[in-house]
Amino acid sequence: MLREGQNAVIYRADYRPPAFWIDTVELCFDLDPAKTRVLNRMRLRRNPDVASQALRLDGEDLNLARVLVNGQGTSFKLEDSQLVLENLPEGLEPFELEVFTTCAPAKNTKLMGLYVSNESFFTQCEAEGFRRITYFLDRPDVMASYSVLLRADKAKYPVLLSNGNLVDQGDLEGGRHYARWVDPHRKPSYLFALVAGKLVAREQRITTREGTDHLLQVFVRPGDLDKTEHAMNSLMASIAWDEARFDLPLDLERFMIVATSDFNMGAMENKGLNIFNTKYVLASQATATDTDYANIESVVGHEYFHNWTGNRVTCRDWFQLSLKEGLTVFRDQEFSQDLAGEASARAVRRIEDVRVLRTAQFPEDAGPMAHPVRPDQYLEINNFYTVTIYEKGAELVRMMQTLVSNLQTDPLGRKGFARGMALYFERHDGQAVTCDDFAQAIADANPDSPLARLLPQFRRWYSQAGTPRLKVTTQWEPETGTYTLSLAQSCPPTPGQPVKEPFVIPVRLGLIDSEGRAVSEGLHVLTDASDTLRFAGLAAEPVPSILRDFSAPVILEYDYTDAQLLTLLTHDADPFNRWEAAQRLALNRALRFVREGGTVQLDAAFIGAMREVLRHPTLDAAFKDLVLTLPSETYIAEQLDVVDPQRIHAVREAMRLELAGALRADWEWAYESHRDSGAYRPDPRSSGRRALAGLALTHLCLAARTSKDPVWPGKALQRFKDAGNMTDRFNALAALVSSGHELAGQALQRFHAMFKDEPLVLDKWFALQAGAPDRGGDVLPVVKQLMQHPDFNIRNPNRARSLIFSYCAANPGAFHRHDAAGYVFWCERVIELDAINPQVAARLARALDRWKKLVEPCRGAAREAIARVAAKPDLSNDVREVVSRALAE
Repeated sequence: MLREGQNAVIYRADYRPPAFWIDTVELCFDLDPAKTRVLNRMRLRRNPDVASQALRLDGEDLNLARVLVNGQGTSFKLEDSQLVLENLPEGLEPFELEVFTTCAPAKNTKLMGLYVSNESFFTQCEAEGFRRITYFLDRPDVMASYSVLLRADKAKYPVLLSNGNLVDQGDLEGGRHYARWVDPHRKPSYLFALVAGKLVAREQRITTREGTDHLLQVFVRPGDLDKTEHAMNSLMASIAWDEARFDLPLDLERFMIVATSDFNMGAMENKGLNIFNTKYVLASQATATDTDYANIESVVGHEYFHNWTGNRVTCRDWFQLSLKEGLTVFRDQEFSQDLAGEASARAVRRIEDVRVLRTAQFPEDAGPMAHPVRPDQYLEINNFYTVTIYEKGAELVRMMQTLVSNLQTDPLGRKGFARGMALYFERHDGQAVTCDDFAQAIADANPDSPLARLLPQFRRWYSQAGTPRLKVTTQWEPETGTYTLSLAQSCPPTPGQPVKEPFVIPVRLGLIDSEGRAVSEGLHVLTDASDTLRFAGLAAEPVPSILRDFSAPVILEYDYTDAQLLTLLTHDADPFNRWEAAQRLALNRALRFVREGGTVQLDAAFIGAMREVLRHPTLDAAFKDLVLTLPSETYIAEQLDVVDPQRIHAVREAMRLELAGALRADWEWAYESHRDSGAYRPDPRSSGRRALAGLALTHLCLAARTSKDPVWPGKALQRFKDAGNMTDRFNALAALVSSGHELAGQALQRFHAMFKDEPLVLDKWFALQAGAPDRGGDVLPVVKQLMQHPDFNIRNPNRARSLIFSYCAANPGAFHRHDAAGYVFWCERVIELDAINPQVAARLARALDRWKKLVEPCRGAAREAIARVAAKPDLSNDVREVVSRALAE
């Protein structure tokens, strides 16, 4: 158990089964914001495989009123936030335990356990929030059957929800009412949920392929019902997809989604009662962008897919978190790709997923918080809800699918992977298991596959931290027509792991000639530290297309020439490597300008290649948008040993200005050709057209900075005023803000006036200003001023992220000031947030994870700021773990 102010490290090697099992739980809630009464009746029995010992129940911020065993009073003690009972019945017969407690939801600013938001009750129990509701064995391997009775004032809380099926409801004396819910499936305590408040619901009845009828409900506050259609459609699509792809049906009479604006996470997969951040539920064309629509589809799918991968089969312990999260991210990525339909749209989704991995997870792997996909230790489990667990975990699952593929009958590995999933549920439905159990099932279902043969070595992906590097060298022998490709893998040391053993790395390869014709294609599985491939009988030296579709989460080190990259950009049949070629062309130039200094001037070959992509008659607009977007400042920084964020920012801005001016006529064509996408639809094709039009408008406004031509900024302002959807409106606003045009202030004021009653839209307004390009240090004063704005509330995680995180974590050029003012602001906000919500504070604390790479004086100032936070005596475990690891040598 972890407690505030206590440095207790938890180790995976110390796992022991619980001394008691809990078979049934009956909870009765008398809901009151100031004092909620919780009566918890449990049926327990001793675990025969564990030596007899005291029962220790976890609890936090609870007032204990009564403890009964089999209806009788008993002795107990409170020890380090645990309720300890020693005088319990011997033997293996079940016994009844009754615990009566009270808690204060209105004071719960941590948003963990039971809390109040906008005069409604919500819960968040993952990972260890249930102990803030009642004393319990709050661990994922204790699975019980739950019956829940909710009682509350009917006028204030007309809707009473919990997990499972509604079995009874009615009125009580004094204007109160009740509802009883029974969950037919055993679950761990982290999946418990409760919601009570004034809510309205969009409802939809469906019949699944199995022929069973189900009620789907999306609950929101009154006034938001018109923004729930897309979430409902996404839920129905998720249910249909999981049945079709994996033969996994909906297993409850009803499935509910509830949205709240105060939520630490994106959403939570509580069995049958998913609680969502409003950001991932509410959408209308007037208030949500295409990105919002895509994110809602993905997150609704993710939480629904947890119904099987996470709920029906859950984690034995929190070290196995990726068992459910990595697998379910993989499933939601596949879902989004399948819904995208066309090959080009699928490729865009894949590229977007890889961008997240490389800009967020790769730096995590190289920083002080580096940890394996299955960690070996933690101080605070909330700190391990990371891109390593989620996104890198998903890549491990994707590699498994690749390694069970059959090039003739199942080239993508879908059939083999589906067999493995079926075996996984056959073996483990209703159980709490490990990452090894999952991998074993996939391998056992495909006994002739490379995965089955290499499984012991493949497991290193779960146990070793860090991003492997794949170094490739080539040799061409024109006399014999032989092309040699040498592969070598390595992995840098990470905290606690100085030496790494070789990984299993599936490498999709293609060789193409100068005209783009395929010379060779296939999959090579690298298992040794090095290997050599030889291709004979070739007429000319080919261009290697390595790591197609990003077949492994590694850093590819190959010294491509510009000519080779231009060939790949023009001809490669693999869309990912086509995009990657453009990124490398841009990255090589950015790194050279950063290292050498001087004036940034793009060469004609690069500009011509970008023009050719922009004008290409058949390429998808969304793909063009990705190719023409320069690598992020964060990604550029990760390629350098010493980082000057302001120099990187200046270089990238100069490169954007160069592209804006050199391609001005082409941007005008792109904007005029793509700005009209017809009646609003958030489908991939329409979204791609709007994205490219928005990128073009941004570059045209940038070009106007140099030319002083008022035409395009004026057109952007008019587009902002006339837009029929949020995507076009916000793209126009962003173009003015990004270019630093004087019309931006007018547009920002108008935007706020239009959407002052739309919290999610105001989040965009705050974030846009905090993430604006820094010109002379002007962003931090704006951020400080916005913190005093009447619409800013640091206690709301969405609002805190929109302003503070957008500045500290997503605007490196503005944040890493040489006068250290950005670090002072960060330090103050981390400490302020830690007193309110440690989870949010810990996320912000990670903005300085990579401080050791910074150029002086930033490096010393950043360390001083981290040390100031670490010196605070009453710091939470959440933040203490982050800053302590950052400071460790």
